[in-house]
Amino acid sequence: MIPTYDELLARTDAPAGSAWGLWGADDQLGTLNFLTPERVVRAAGLVRTGTRFNLDFPVNAFDPYPSGTRHPARHHTFANNPWHRDDWVDSFYMQSSSQIDSLRHVGHPEHGFYGGRAKEEITDDGDTLGIQNYAQTGIVGRGVLLDVDRYLAAQGRPLQLNDPTAFDADLLGAVADAQGVRVEEGDLLLIRTGWAGRYLALTEQERAALNSARSTPGLAQTEAVVRWLWDHRVAMVAADNTGVERFPAQDSDFVVDGLPKPERGPDHNGMIHRPLIALLGMAMGELWALDELAADCAADARYEFLLTASPLNLTGGAGSPSNAIAIK
Repeated sequence: MIPTYDELLARTDAPAGSAWGLWGADDQLGTLNFLTPERVVRAAGLVRTGTRFNLDFPVNAFDPYPSGTRHPARHHTFANNPWHRDDWVDSFYMQSSSQIDSLRHVGHPEHGFYGGRAKEEITDDGDTLGIQNYAQTGIVGRGVLLDVDRYLAAQGRPLQLNDPTAFDADLLGAVADAQGVRVEEGDLLLIRTGWAGRYLALTEQERAALNSARSTPGLAQTEAVVRWLWDHRVAMVAADNTGVERFPAQDSDFVVDGLPKPERGPDHNGMIHRPLIALLGMAMGELWALDELAADCAADARYEFLLTASPLNLTGGAGSPSNAIAIK
């Protein structure tokens, strides 16, 4: 029996609000354990037309990268003879475009990485909590899209490019109700903010200017949102923004007092990456391409589909391109 989030908050044998040990002391899959064979079989039954939607943007689509810490890959080709081509890539940042975080991506400063692993265990030489765990088990299940961007526009509250609107639990429920879809146990939940499409429509100079004072809509950093995701038994949550959640973190229930700000990159203090990844072991995807899928869902009023994602089998990887496809 999987406990509720409130029951997890009452734990005394592990950090409050953690799922550590629910699937065994050595578990490295976290919420992907919700993808049971029976749920995968049911998800396969959602395919009706065979229409496929690529959910990955090109590798170097987000240039310059908003955080300034991930740079474009350099692609090279060579030939051994006139009728042959081979290639390699330099400076390939695994999380510079559409991607999935592994459970080693983020730890909790007070409790450690998922399952209580110490930061000393998460090294270049080790494989603990690496993305290879997701690659080897496979990510296949019922995908559900919550098109928050389209819903808010219909309500007369359209999102803007540099917009820190927070998606709270009530809003997620309202979008699901309006779309006539239920979020069920083991779902792969996609949340459309519209941010990626707006960002990619800018020139390189406009992107650089925006990045210096960037705000993005996304999940609110509240206990209520984490409770909503966990109590719906979401196996993975992914979005079309840079972190699934609102950026920068505001009005957060998860700030740890006394932490210094990092010298570079985003400040993770207060972000729900920590309770979701480090404490609950929830798979997260970022910068997914959702506009085409969302338009089709709006056209046929069907917001559920078979979803597959195949991250690289990279031992010890902190993340990977998602290689995700929705099939309706």
